[in-house]
Formats: sequence, structure tokens, C-alpha cells
Amino acid sequence: MSQMAQISSPIKGVSIPISLTTRSTFSFPPSFLRFTSHTARFSFRSIRAMASHIVGYPRMGPKRDLKFALESFWDGKSTADDLHKVAADLRSSIWKQMANVGIKFIPSNTFSYYDQVLDTTAMLGAVPSRYNWNGGEIGFDVYFSMARGNASVPAMEMTKWFDTNYHYIVPELGPEIKFSYASHKAVTEYQEAKALGVDTVPVLVGPVSYLLLSKPAKGVEKSFSLLSLISKILPVYKEVVAELKAAGATWIQFDEPTLVMDLDSHQLEAFTNAYFELESSLSGLNVLIETYFADVTPEAYKTLNSLKGVTGYGFDLVRGTKTLELVKGGFPLDKYLFAGLVDGRNIWANDLASSLTTLQTLEGIVGKDKLVVSTSCSLLHTAVDLVNETKLDDEIKSWLAFAAQKIVEVNALAKALSGHKDEAYFSSNAAAQASRKLSPRVTNETVQKAADGLKGSDHRPSH
Repeated sequence: MSQMAQISSPIKGVSIPISLTTRSTFSFPPSFLRFTSHTARFSFRSIRAMASHIVGYPRMGPKRDLKFALESFWDGKSTADDLHKVAADLRSSIWKQMANVGIKFIPSNTFSYYDQVLDTTAMLGAVPSRYNWNGGEIGFDVYFSMARGNASVPAMEMTKWFDTNYHYIVPELGPEIKFSYASHKAVTEYQEAKALGVDTVPVLVGPVSYLLLSKPAKGVEKSFSLLSLISKILPVYKEVVAELKAAGATWIQFDEPTLVMDLDSHQLEAFTNAYFELESSLSGLNVLIETYFADVTPEAYKTLNSLKGVTGYGFDLVRGTKTLELVKGGFPLDKYLFAGLVDGRNIWANDLASSLTTLQTLEGIVGKDKLVVSTSCSLLHTAVDLVNETKLDDEIKSWLAFAAQKIVEVNALAKALSGHKDEAYFSSNAAAQASRKLSPRVTNETVQKAADGLKGSDHRPSH
């Protein structure tokens, strides 16, 4: 989420160069590289997009472009126009990269100058009064004051984004807050991609998760029900949806990650009520509800399957092994399953053979035309591109996949599922999986024996 978070560390066509170098400031994380950073060329030739989807993509840039642009702007060394230009170039390269690889469902509005929850706060006009916002479209001054504070007032609270090393700015809400449509970012970025020839899936933080991730504002009783505000924020969501439909969007993605939390019946009912209220506004759109980072509970799964106006569900099937069993136990016949089998939170190449076996099992449950290959979560949580890791030897590189390689993996699985398996690519992947499993650089027998000796012992760390 927040740009301030910290964590450790085949292309065909002609015309526009795409830079695909590696490092992200806070990411760590070729699949067998099929392209190089400086020779890749982009084209919108008729590449048949298979049923593939990316939840989100790193936004810092391959050379930490956004980090440097933000710091320059905050230091007064560059203008707002300069920052906008860097951001637009990053978005353009990301969308084109995914389109050229062959991804069918390409996300938009996943770029952020700070974090997606703060972007939603701006969209809803939920600005605390201390920032003296007087209405209208929220600009950088108010936006960054909420995120970082200013000479007069402190920033809003920042907290961890689930169990990741990213953070988000916590919305401060109360019964007196007036919501209004104050940031048109989602629509603007959809139109921006469309002008480039890329039809995207606009992504919004879902209304229920937004409220569940908020806190009562200062002076508001801690017992205040944040979910009581749902009827006040839904009119803004309806405005956004109406504009996206008018702009030509055919799909929309609502990220509702709180569905992986232990929610009570009242909280689950809020999802039912919210999407019932949105149903007429969503008519004519395909709607994806995306979850990630963990299993959904059986109760949440049942709630999801009953939501009105929803076309498909996205699940993290890397960390969500119990969710996989829920799907195997029954899935709505008329819904799409976006199967998150390419891990968005690590640096390792996917075990393509294993993932394909899982997909083939799921295909028998949900149907060939209703299964979409996806990432487990946004690729924001891994590094940008392996291509410039010049200090790594070929063996280790063969074990790795960063964001640029993971989108290739997603598309390779989608192609294989549709009967167009790249045998050479899969064979290379299998060889790398075997190499990593057997390599003494990974498997140290001395350490294993020492660990085995501790099994069953009463060994405890000292305090």
C-alpha cells in the first residue's frame, strides 16, 4: 500500500520501447526471461488474450522512478506537472507491458501516489476538518497533508496493511462527516488507459472493507458503528460506477480483503446489504469481488456466493488452501472464478505443473469458460523485474520470478489451460523447480540433521 512502506530486498511487436529494469525501493523479490529491458518493443497486434488477470502491479517503477519524483516534489525541486508526468509514464508502461504479454483483465486505478485507502478517502471526500479542505477536486496539497502532515497539523494515522510490510492511512470517520465525490482518479485513469488502446478493469477499494479499515475520528465514541455510514458512502460509489460505465468500462473490481478476517454476522450482513443497494447501479457491468492474503471463512464464502449483481470472485489460492476446498465443495454455476495461483508475495518462480493441475481440477468444477488465471494478490508486494539482477548467477535467477516474470507465468498458465501450452517454457520451469529443490545452496544436510535432532525435544528459547 503506502509508498512509504519498507521491505527487504514473448514479447513480439514493434515501436514503443518499454523499460523493464528491476528494483523497487521496498520490494524483494525466469521464470525464464522472454524479453530484455531495453530491446522489448510494444505492439497492439492481435494477440489473443487468454483468461488471465492481474490483481495489481508495483507502482514505484523499475528504477524507483516514483520515489525520486515524490521526494523531488516534496522538496520543492519539481512541480506538480513534473510529478504527474512521471506517474503517467509509469502507468502507461505497466498497462502496455501487460497487454503485450497477453493479459486479458488488466487493472487500472491500482497506481497510487501513497496508498489505495487514502485514494478512496479522497474519492469519498472524507477529509478531516483540520486540513481545511473547502470542497472541489482534492489536489496534492490536501492529499499529501493527510498522508504526511504539514507545518500546522499532523498526518493521519498509518497502520499495517494486513500482515504485509506495507501500510495505509487510516480513515477518520464519524456520524457528522459529509461524503462527496471529490477525486475522479478511477475514471481518469481508465480513460487514460483507453486512450492508449488498453481496455482495463478499474479497481476500487470496496465500500464495506473501506469502513471496516477505518477508525472513529477524534472526539467520536469508540463504540460508534463505522458500518452505519454505509448508506452515506454508497451514493458516491454509485456516481463513480456511473461515470465508469459512461466511459466504456465493462468490468469493475471491488477489493474486499476484509472478507478474509473473522467477521461476525452483522459485518457479513453489511456486504449483503451494500451490494444489494449497488445492484441496479452495477447493472450492465461485470463485477469482480477480489479477496486476498488468506482464506475466506465458510460463512464469508456463503455470503460472497449470495451477493447481488456480482459476476465473479477472486481468491488467494496460495495462502487460501481452505478456500480451495470450499470451491471444490461447490461453486455457483453462473459465476467466474479468478483463481489466484501465482504468488504475489514472494520472489520465487511458480511451479507451473502443479498450478496447471490445480487449474484443471477447478475447470471441472466451474467450467472452462468461467475460470480465469490470476495472481494471489497484487504484485505490489514483490519486486519489479528480474532482468537487471546482473549479480545473480543463472542458477539462482532460474528460481526467481519478480512482477514482470509473474505476469508471463499467469499468461502461460492461461494459454496452457486453453490448449496452447508452451512446452519449452514449462520444461524450463520444471528443471528450475528440480534444481532449487535439490541444490545444496537450499538444502543443507547438516542444518537439517541438527533441526531433526530438536524434534520432540524440550528445547525452548531462553528468556
